[in-house]
Amino acid sequence: MAPDTRELESITVERSDGVVTITLRRPHKKNAADAAMWNELLDEFRTIAGNSNDRAVVITGAGGNFCSGADLWQGGSGDGPPPHQLSAMRHIADVCLALHRIPQPTVAKVRGVAVGAGLNLALSCDLIVASENARFSEIFAKRGLSLDFGGSWLLPRLVGMHRAKELALLAEIIDAERAAHMGLVNRVLPDDELDAFVDDWAARLASGPPIALAMSKRLLNNSMHVTLEEALDDEGLSQTVNFGTKDTIEAIKAFMEKRDPVFEGR
Repeated sequence: MAPDTRELESITVERSDGVVTITLRRPHKKNAADAAMWNELLDEFRTIAGNSNDRAVVITGAGGNFCSGADLWQGGSGDGPPPHQLSAMRHIADVCLALHRIPQPTVAKVRGVAVGAGLNLALSCDLIVASENARFSEIFAKRGLSLDFGGSWLLPRLVGMHRAKELALLAEIIDAERAAHMGLVNRVLPDDELDAFVDDWAARLASGPPIALAMSKRLLNNSMHVTLEEALDDEGLSQTVNFGTKDTIEAIKAFMEKRDPVFEGR
């Protein structure tokens, strides 16, 4: 089946075999997010969350970069950024929350720069695969700003408090190798191997059991906020749901018949 592709003002959305690929598409600004991009991402994230045909999500950028953060000078004179209004920041927060609430597994495919809100957009995904040419920075301090798009919540959980403060307060640009060493990314690959690797991961995720994967994702996302006893209770409830699905029956049958299971999400 041919991919279903929609080209919006600032992003392209392609659906193929259960994988949704969202490409940030403002290459002249290194894919800096303007108001249109935030609106389009919010709508798409909410659509994906409610679409059982969407089984995995890949977020990437056009033109050799992931995302250079928010476009602070959009519509301005060039003399300085427009004032940051709380209502605008709350809208960006809605985009962040919508991405976190997607039950399907999400993968960030990163080439070039991923800085500021662009880095935190990548970190908000479940998995990050980076090209050797990728560069990362919590660049906010160099712009006279503090962390946003969930960076203050994400960083300590991913790399620990001291490294989080190093990234936030010094605002250094780090290469892919160092990002992997710090625990910011899952894999670093030669650029010419990146697409095939992410395609393989996305296909594997899309062929997995949607209900079980969503529950595992939820359990892990909640793990920092619950006690062990609460986590075990949540695991028990999740497994009870799983054992009532056709997918678990299919997995057991496939194991007995020595074949790959075919999951339908029910």
